[in-house]
Amino acid sequence: MGEPIVQYKDIHKSFGEVEVLKGIHLDIMKGEKVALIGPSGSGKTTIIRLLMTLEQPTSGIIEVGGRNLWQMKKNDRYVEADEKHLREIRGDIGMVFQHFNLFPHMTILENCMLAPTIVKKRNKKEVREMATEMLEKVGLGDKIDLYPSQLSGGQKQRVAMARALMMKPKVMLFDEVTSALDPELVGEVLEVIRDLAKSGEMAMVLVTHEMDFALDIADRVLFLNEGIIEEEGHPTDILVNPQSDRLQDFLSRFTSSR
Repeated sequence: MGEPIVQYKDIHKSFGEVEVLKGIHLDIMKGEKVALIGPSGSGKTTIIRLLMTLEQPTSGIIEVGGRNLWQMKKNDRYVEADEKHLREIRGDIGMVFQHFNLFPHMTILENCMLAPTIVKKRNKKEVREMATEMLEKVGLGDKIDLYPSQLSGGQKQRVAMARALMMKPKVMLFDEVTSALDPELVGEVLEVIRDLAKSGEMAMVLVTHEMDFALDIADRVLFLNEGIIEEEGHPTDILVNPQSDRLQDFLSRFTSSR
């Protein structure tokens, strides 16, 4: 896979007196698909929120494409990144949230067109064509003039994916994207992600509780527990032949609850 597109170097993150991440070292390679699993509160979502600049690390360095995310060089020394620097790097990262975050007063086509038109100042006609194509890609080409309220949860989540893809990210982040969906809608969303993964172009980081899906899609699975990466490796090694007692316990509880 060559070189890393993202690097976490000794990342610590605390909320008040609670340390959520305790020295994370993680390289994500170009085009790699990484699944993050672990119990609630283990730090999975915090890892991707830091990359999306929704949270700032307490200490440590995150690099995207070799560029320091939270610091920039000025007069031969590193200073805190300004909004322009953050915006430039953030342009390489897309994120799909649990709860869609669509604008209810806009059609799904308008939702997809907004960021490229406003943030990247692209030509509106070209953006419209691209958005139509992207919505067709996620199976919603016949619904471009509908509003979010007229869609099912699975359809809204697919719109959210199309919207993120409009920015042509190098890394896509998925935060438990099926957790808010009715069970019968989960499959359609996972199928879209599976198709995206097959293209091989983007790195993808997925926080997920869908173990069979992680086994199928991921190049690597990381098990987080109490703010550290306790076990990582090939999906078969982690999900079928877990080594640590904690991972075995986590997977057995997950299996018994299905």
